[in-house]
Amino acid sequence: MASTGVNVLRWSALGLGVFYGIYHQSKISAKDKLDQINQEYAHKEELIKKAKEEYSRRQAAFSGKPSGLITNPEDPKFDLEAFLKAKAEEK
Repeated sequence: MASTGVNVLRWSALGLGVFYGIYHQSKISAKDKLDQINQEYAHKEELIKKAKEEYSRRQAAFSGKPSGLITNPEDPKFDLEAFLKAKAEEK
């Protein structure tokens, strides 16, 4: 039969092990959650960077070739046929 002191030591070790396991698991979970947030942020940054590059590329292409095309339908010199042809060429 084990003495009372040995039983107290065993139960204390078990309790400390359980609390350490809970603490360690919470640290791992917090680290994983932070890594996931950082990964999502990096993905969003990459999407924004690509969108900015695409926008600047399109703006450079658009402003690089002045076509003289009037896109305002309220303008008396507006030519619908030329406008539709230009839009068809863009795609």
